[in-house]
Amino acid sequence: MNEMDNAYRYCPKCAAPLVTAELGERPRLTCPTGHWTHWDNPLPVLAALVEYDSHILLARNAAWPEKAFSLITGFMERDETPEQGVARELKEETNLDAQSTTLIGVYEFMRKNELIIAYHVKASGDIRLSEELLEYRLIAPEKLRAWRTATGYAMVDWLRSRGLEPEIIDWPGTTPQSAVT
Repeated sequence: MNEMDNAYRYCPKCAAPLVTAELGERPRLTCPTGHWTHWDNPLPVLAALVEYDSHILLARNAAWPEKAFSLITGFMERDETPEQGVARELKEETNLDAQSTTLIGVYEFMRKNELIIAYHVKASGDIRLSEELLEYRLIAPEKLRAWRTATGYAMVDWLRSRGLEPEIIDWPGTTPQSAVT
């Protein structure tokens, strides 16, 4: 079981204390009366590698260290396609409009139990960051450095599809290194 299991102690339907049972060849937290099971499935997360004025937009989340920049990411909402979701997240976080979205790939991010659905998004408009983001940088594609985790692998795949071989850096702990040279 992982650290998220501590978030669930009682059945949300009958309030019975959850027990651990082998279901689907894995230990799962489940209601002893069968009302509910915590399957702990990965959460779909959308990532946008944003191309803006022939540069890639990387942003720094308010919770990150000063030199940590990454792709625009966010959660998919009910009743939207991944393409609609990545365009919505881009608008919410940067005020930019998605002109086109092309799937780069799907990447596992096991540390956070997430499945990253990454898109190359060509964007236009005036950049205005949301409260979640403190600053942004526009980087020429050939100057990007990728990191060894889900969104970094998406960047590697996108760069290689354009004939560029990126420098790949470690992403220590839970804090991303700067993706800028």
